[in-house]
Amino acid sequence: MRIRHIAIFGAAVLAGALAGSLVGPRPAEAVARELIELQRDVTSLLQGQKDLATQVTQDNTVMKTIISQSNDTVGKLGSTMSSLQKSVQDVQANSGARLDTMSTQVQGLSDNLEEIKSRLGKLNQQLVDLQNSVQSLDAKISGAGSAAPAAGLPTPTSSTGSPRPTGSAGSSPGSTGTPAGSPSADTLYSNGLRDITSGKYDLARSEFEDYLKYYSETDLASNAQFYLGEIFYKQKQYVDAVAAYEKVLSNYPKSFKLGPARLRKGMALLELGQKNGGVRELREVIKRFPGSDEDRLARAKLKELGVPITSASR
Repeated sequence: MRIRHIAIFGAAVLAGALAGSLVGPRPAEAVARELIELQRDVTSLLQGQKDLATQVTQDNTVMKTIISQSNDTVGKLGSTMSSLQKSVQDVQANSGARLDTMSTQVQGLSDNLEEIKSRLGKLNQQLVDLQNSVQSLDAKISGAGSAAPAAGLPTPTSSTGSPRPTGSAGSSPGSTGTPAGSPSADTLYSNGLRDITSGKYDLARSEFEDYLKYYSETDLASNAQFYLGEIFYKQKQYVDAVAAYEKVLSNYPKSFKLGPARLRKGMALLELGQKNGGVRELREVIKRFPGSDEDRLARAKLKELGVPITSASR
């Protein structure tokens, strides 16, 4: 449009000059000089038009290059965002697996602590029984100086006077006899914990089942039953997991695994699609174990499901 205006203006100037020369007589030299100047102006205008066309062509070329580079940059950015999104998803998946493993390891450490406390209590009781036995022996020796010496030391007795069973603390067998050469209760339990934390679920299940078979009356039997439920849960055998957790709740009413067992039972029911049963178990966790870690996890799960903490009837 600008070039067209320039051309029109040049033509108008040239026409005006010619018209002026025709209106009245003018000296020939003046006319020739004006024509030369007019030709010079027209030539300048044409050169300007050419330069302007060249500049426009160059600007178009630069714009095309910039647009092409922008498209390439947008494409690379989209590819980078896709890769970043995939990386974030992978990190989230790995974090969930790691948190699950860490939770199992923490539970294992907690069980070990409880086991140590139980052993310390039993060792303390054994020490008291031993002191009572020594005092009783001293009394007999001092009060029966003329009597014949005893053939050997008396059998240690408990504080109730009944003979104390032999064996390691916390390792008394269950109703079935322990086969000769079988691992002790401590060995079976420790091996089971080690194998479940390292992901050897089948081996850990066998060890905990043997523990319950031979040592079902020990303090850690409820823990072994709970870990059977954990193994089934990790292997996505949710029906067996629910049954295993239910045994903890029904067979071991004084176990410190009652809270975790009820929580995990609720989670397993949700995995089975039994939402009402799962929600009911989670609400029981909140009701029975307020302020615990299980209470916090149950509340978070109910919030995730969009379910109120308490039922509408309450």
